[in-house]
Amino acid sequence: MLRNFVLRLGIPSFNRCCCRFYKPGKGYEVNVDRLKLRTPQGQVLCLPSEPLAIAVATEWDLQKDVIRLDTMHLSALCNTVQDNPSQRKSEQVIAAALRFFETDTICFRAEEPEALVTLQKEEWDPVVHWAQQSFEMSVAITRNLSAPPVAQDTRRILSQHLASYNSWALTGLEYVTLQLKSLLLCLATLDLQISVERAIFLSRLEEEFQQIAQWGRVEAAHEVEELELRARVAAGTLLARLASESTKKQHCSSREEQLHSSPTSFAS
Repeated sequence: MLRNFVLRLGIPSFNRCCCRFYKPGKGYEVNVDRLKLRTPQGQVLCLPSEPLAIAVATEWDLQKDVIRLDTMHLSALCNTVQDNPSQRKSEQVIAAALRFFETDTICFRAEEPEALVTLQKEEWDPVVHWAQQSFEMSVAITRNLSAPPVAQDTRRILSQHLASYNSWALTGLEYVTLQLKSLLLCLATLDLQISVERAIFLSRLEEEFQQIAQWGRVEAAHEVEELELRARVAAGTLLARLASESTKKQHCSSREEQLHSSPTSFAS
């Protein structure tokens, strides 16, 4: 009870977190100070892969004098998957991700000023071209407020790809998509075509252009906001990539020939 009270309030912890993980049966559990991690609903947290368990244990181990649950985005995501408080099914998560694609940030382009038009083309087009080549699908671009049409074949291809992720990975994918406001940037990040930092830069491209043009760069406030966003995107990316070894192998093998025959790289 005292331990739970300490965790909820974020007050100083008397003992440094000492994390261990082990596989008792199906899945991996994480011990913190000899106690099994539990979800908000009281379930023992049971993770689907060893790499993910190591990542969660590391996140806890990084907590020092004060246990800050609000900074532990990966653990929070894992809790959400296991408790599933909204009782969402994978089909619903996929449908939500596809709705984001209909209003994908990098598919909406400015008509002016010319500097922004050029910047969007130079920075966003490589991601669009990668998606078109990698998934063999069309991606429509618009220069007005109307959402660009999504071809049925494109919707089918994306739906099939997303269905290859397990429920843990889907939660991470949806979370990254929400943070970036772009399914295409999310997929490029998960495929290691771009870094988390690069994905965030691209997702904020127009905002950065307008802010700097009008007010200049506000370093302190900007850096705090960007670091928090980076932490959230990194957590979702880790969950999506580490949630299932079999999922990772399936994704690698499914596009191995395409990547070898026509390699694409646009990370900076």
